[in-house]
Amino acid sequence: MKKRWIIMMSLMVIISLIGVFMPETADIWEPDEKMNTANVAWMITATIFVLMMTPGLSFFYGGMVGKKNVISTILQSFIAMGIISVIWVVFGFSLAFGDDIGSFIGNPATFFMFNNVGAKVNDFLAPTIPLALYALFQMKFAIITPSLITGSFAERVRFSGYMVFMILFCIFVYCPLAHWTWHPDGFLRQLGVIDFAGGIVVHASSGVAALAGALFLGRRNGKVQAPANIPFVILGAAMLWLGWFGFNAGSSLAADGVAIKAFLNTNTASATAMLVWIFFDCLRGRKPSAMGAAIGAVVGLVAITPSAGYVTVGESIFIALLTTMVCNIAVHWKNHTAVDDALDVFPTHGVGGIFGTIMTGVFVNGLIAGDVKVFLIHILAVVIVCAYTFIVSYALYWLTNKMIPMRVSAKSEEIGLDLSQHDEQYGFADTGDRELAEYHGK
Repeated sequence: MKKRWIIMMSLMVIISLIGVFMPETADIWEPDEKMNTANVAWMITATIFVLMMTPGLSFFYGGMVGKKNVISTILQSFIAMGIISVIWVVFGFSLAFGDDIGSFIGNPATFFMFNNVGAKVNDFLAPTIPLALYALFQMKFAIITPSLITGSFAERVRFSGYMVFMILFCIFVYCPLAHWTWHPDGFLRQLGVIDFAGGIVVHASSGVAALAGALFLGRRNGKVQAPANIPFVILGAAMLWLGWFGFNAGSSLAADGVAIKAFLNTNTASATAMLVWIFFDCLRGRKPSAMGAAIGAVVGLVAITPSAGYVTVGESIFIALLTTMVCNIAVHWKNHTAVDDALDVFPTHGVGGIFGTIMTGVFVNGLIAGDVKVFLIHILAVVIVCAYTFIVSYALYWLTNKMIPMRVSAKSEEIGLDLSQHDEQYGFADTGDRELAEYHGK
């Protein structure tokens, strides 16, 4: 086991030594006259909001699992803030937004170690804000995407194996999809695909990768435990809702009417979906639940993401209503299959991102406007992204498993990942002493 940690630590040492010898352009942080200070102020705020979503997701997922796996589940999201931030600075931003190579990927040398990423604007990517701020904003999207996947294999994944998979996913799935969709020369962008803030890049991709992970790792052993802390779920949903204003409204890249429209549609869709999820549950014979309200709110946020800056507020209500019912049914269907997607990542984020993208093809200069081509292009984009993500993600799980077994042992799963993976436990100081003593053989 120590060998894998030696390798990881060695990589960090190598990266740090490279950083010492990387030169910096003399005037890279000098003010640029093209910079719009109002846009800069808003985008700094939006970037902070988006980063806050990952700790929010940590609590959202952490409250849903059993009490033996709360800390491990929270850490699986939180650690992405470290891993992806470093990868993004070294070459991830270049892969996603560097000089185009065949409309498929960016040149990893373009912004290697954030070379030439400073206060100057980039007319190609962000003409009114510093390139460094644009890179930071995009970094937060890259951070939360692999974090979303963790809900599918919660309570049974080996931490070190998950970290390796996260690195590979960022390189081979997230960065290519971001390039295809958001880089001006990306082939989906060239086709006319609209993804305002990540319906397919973030949510469809993470949902499909989550499905691949659930299939690869198999079902959990034993009886599934009840959620450890539903107030954590509510707290996490609230942090996600707040952070999503930066996620969607920030994607305008300006303090303008598009940002305000996205802000309005985001809040309206989330509010609509929260109510619809509860009402739909009650119509199907369930009681209104706090968990349902939280999940519904997040589904609404996912649904409006690809079209937030374009649709009317009335259309945002319709999109949220329809997508929420579809996701609710998808969760119900999943529960009657052998797939153990522990926290319903695919039925909520995956299906929500896919359906939201299809609705973009309906409402944004598409089917409603009489343009069938726009609608079909978005259907094609969904098919391409889902197929690519599933095949590559499954291959990455297989490859990672060859290097580090991704699933913990049956004993570790029974003890819980908090103790077996991290030697920590969730609860007050005077609880769990017997389990801790048994684990250490005392």
